[in-house]
Amino acid sequence: MKSEQPEPVPPADDKRKSSVVDTITQLGQTSTPAPAESNIYCMTIIGQVEGHLVLPPQNKTTKYEHLIPQLVAAEQNPKIEGILIVLNTVGGDVEAGLAIAEMIASLSKPTVTLVLGGGHSIGVPIAVSANQSFIAESATMTIHPIRMNGLVIGVPQTFEYLDKMQERVVRFVTTHSKVSEQQFKELMFKTGELTRDIGTTVIGSDAVKYGLIDAIGGIGEALASLNTLISQRRAVPAGVLPS
Repeated sequence: MKSEQPEPVPPADDKRKSSVVDTITQLGQTSTPAPAESNIYCMTIIGQVEGHLVLPPQNKTTKYEHLIPQLVAAEQNPKIEGILIVLNTVGGDVEAGLAIAEMIASLSKPTVTLVLGGGHSIGVPIAVSANQSFIAESATMTIHPIRMNGLVIGVPQTFEYLDKMQERVVRFVTTHSKVSEQQFKELMFKTGELTRDIGTTVIGSDAVKYGLIDAIGGIGEALASLNTLISQRRAVPAGVLPS
C-alpha cells in the first residue's frame, strides 16, 4: 500500500501575494480599508427592487426578502444605534418597495436615507421613509403613475385596483415627507416632460424645494445627521418617547 503524502502547504508569502493579486483583480487596488466596529449599520438599495418575480440574471437587483431580515437583525442588535440607507435605484416592484419603506419607517432606531444617482419610481417612498433624508445635488427622482406588466384584464376592477395601489403610494409619501398631496399628484401626472411616459423627473434641489427630501447632502452630511439623532436618542431616558 502506498502511504498518502500530505499536500504541501503554501508559504504565508505566497498566500499574501495571492490575496493582493485577487484584490487588484477585483477592486483595482492593493488593499482595502480594515473593517472597524461601528454603531451604524449601512444598507444599500441598488439597481431594481425585486419583488415576487425573479428578474433576469443580467439585471442588478435588490431582493426585498434579503433586506427585511437585515432590518429585523439591525433592530434587535443592541450594538447598532442607527441605520443609514443608501439608494441608487431605478424602482421596481411596488409592493416590495412599500414593504421595505414600511419596515424602515417602523424602526425604533434613528434612520437616515441618502439618494445617490437616482431614487426613481418606488424608490421615492423608500427615500422618504427615514427620520431624515438627503439627496446628492446631481441625483434625480422620477415620479410617475403605477404601471402594470403582464396580463391585463380590461374591466373596471383592474383600474380600481391600480387606483387603490396608487393611493397607497401617494398616502405613504405625503405622510412621511413635507410634500402636499396636490403637489405630489401634479408631479405624478405631468405630461410633456418624460418622452415615453407621464410624470416628472426631479433633480436634487427641486426635490428639497417640493418637500420630498429634507436636505441636499452627501455621505458626510448623512452620517453627521445620523450621529446627531443617535445622540438625541441616548439623551432620552429608557421608556420615554422623544417629543
